[in-house]
Amino acid sequence: MESVESIFSRYEYVRPRMPTASFEADTRNIASLLDITEEIDAFVFDAFGVLNVGEVPIPGAAARLDQLRALGCAIRILSNAASYHHDRAVEKFRKLGIIVAPEEIVTSRDATLPALGPGRWGCIAAPSDDLSDVPAQTTRLLDNPADYASVDAFLFLSTEIWTSERQKILQQALEQRPRPVMIANADLVAPREGGFTLEPGHFGHLLVDRGIPNVRFFGKPFPEVYEIVETSLPGVPVERIAMCGDTLHTDILGAAARGWRTVLVSRDGLFSGEDVPTYCLSSNIRPTWHLSRI
Repeated sequence: MESVESIFSRYEYVRPRMPTASFEADTRNIASLLDITEEIDAFVFDAFGVLNVGEVPIPGAAARLDQLRALGCAIRILSNAASYHHDRAVEKFRKLGIIVAPEEIVTSRDATLPALGPGRWGCIAAPSDDLSDVPAQTTRLLDNPADYASVDAFLFLSTEIWTSERQKILQQALEQRPRPVMIANADLVAPREGGFTLEPGHFGHLLVDRGIPNVRFFGKPFPEVYEIVETSLPGVPVERIAMCGDTLHTDILGAAARGWRTVLVSRDGLFSGEDVPTYCLSSNIRPTWHLSRI
């Protein structure tokens, strides 16, 4: 999946595995989020492609969040990044110059860990991840097939050092003895400075393609992360929450399935340089609003 077209096609292929939603009749173009503050009480932001691209902040993003707070709007960041602890997520944004409180960030890792059952979990994780927040016994999975055979279930947190050879070991272990697989980041790809990286969702769907049972995805567009955000916004009607994201099949589809309003941000993320209406028409996923940058 090296092109936007191929990424989009893959999302469409796996779409039957995603939530269903209804959409606005038409998408309205706006100049900035300030144009819709009378209609929205809480703005929820994807990270990659909206606030940052890899380790580079998007110009104006931090200032826009501050402006929205000053107008009385609640702010949440809803990220499918599952490679690090919650406190490291807060620190990452602060290093980018985006000041957020811990309670303003929700990650797919936050949604995944409470769903883990008993037993020993084989963890696919970044080397820097000490797994100290995982509420179970863990075995870090690398190149030893015996480790894959011995664990009771699998937790896929990061693709940082994942390889096609390790994916084959995982697949073979599951074919020999099916066990639960928790994909803690449902994204297929993430936009970075040099292009797109493959994310855990890509490898999880490869397992489903092979008929592997008991593969469960967390993060956008699946409901658990949206439920966490809603719980953190007591008294805010769902129709007055706006999800701001760069991806139709994760950010927009998942939020629409919850009854949220949606904003597709197109300049820096998945659809950078692309004809956005063509993809909306092809997928029949229509955001409420569209703009270049927030």
